[in-house]
Amino acid sequence: MQEEVPAADRNTTSEPTSGQARARSATSAALSWLRDLFLSVVIAIVVILFLYQPVRVEGTSMQPTLENEERIFINKFVYRFGLADIGRGDMIVFWFPQDTSKSYIKRVIGVPGDTVEVKEGTVYINGSPLAESYVSPEYRDHLSKAAEVMKADEYFVLGDHRNSSNDSRSWGTVPRSYIYGKAVFVYWPLDRLGVLH
Repeated sequence: MQEEVPAADRNTTSEPTSGQARARSATSAALSWLRDLFLSVVIAIVVILFLYQPVRVEGTSMQPTLENEERIFINKFVYRFGLADIGRGDMIVFWFPQDTSKSYIKRVIGVPGDTVEVKEGTVYINGSPLAESYVSPEYRDHLSKAAEVMKADEYFVLGDHRNSSNDSRSWGTVPRSYIYGKAVFVYWPLDRLGVLH
């Protein structure tokens, strides 16, 4: 036979007081916040190390596409794992071949197998003039460079501001192994916010 609980004892429970409940709720919220913060930091580290990295543009060699002191994101993933080929027109970030402690950003003009020639400031690829809408007329120069065939895994790069760019015309091509990112997005200043082309 089941024993009945006396009426006087029916209101006695082991439920926590409202103060204990609030303390547990605050602890739970704090732990949840710390967990989310930790995950956010881990994700940010992974993104910066392997996917996207913020960098600051120094110099005027890529004007008008990029301005001095602009902040951009570079995609470090797309080339590293072979998800995309380095193509003509890409803005790449690479270790400067003559001093690998420095990084440069330039536009790819010639890819492996191309014959690149510059005549009076006009670039010719495999004998045909290259349409370069990204080079403003006031930034063009009249330099020439003899025709050169790109070997496997080397790239001919130029700045968009031809008058002030130190590039493949003066120091040669960039080895594939020195290229570590593609410029993809301007995030500062806000009035320049947008995808790079």
